Amino acid sequence: MSANSRLTIAAHAVAWIGLYQQQGHDVATSEQIADSANTNPVVIRRLLGRLREAGLVESRRGVGAGWRLARRLEDMTLLDVYEAVEPSPLFSMHHAPPNQACVVGAGIQPALQEIYDGVEDGLRAQLSRTTLADVLRATLAAR
Repeated sequence: MSANSRLTIAAHAVAWIGLYQQQGHDVATSEQIADSANTNPVVIRRLLGRLREAGLVESRRGVGAGWRLARRLEDMTLLDVYEAVEPSPLFSMHHAPPNQACVVGAGIQPALQEIYDGVEDGLRAQLSRTTLADVLRATLAAR
């Protein structure tokens, strides 16, 4: 099973747009962002669509089409991005109910759900403490 990279690519896109705008540009194309993230522009457009629905970015159509931030990087957290691109919890239960006649099958879901809820709460707390401005600063410092 491979790791999910939606949050990483979405944060990359938002930070890239933020830097691009700081350099005096109005809008960025999905092709430009995809080139930086080394992925397909379709992947970027899908993620940016979710970010747009969450009110984090805006799109412009027609001449001069592209993407821009809807909020300042300082006013956006990684939690905002996470909630926009990750529609479901980090972990989920069985797709089919386990055998309730089995001692493990009967108790596994409640036991794991409590742990999973704690992990999700910790993740959300950590992501809420980091703005996209923080991410961009750390990104530029890492070079």
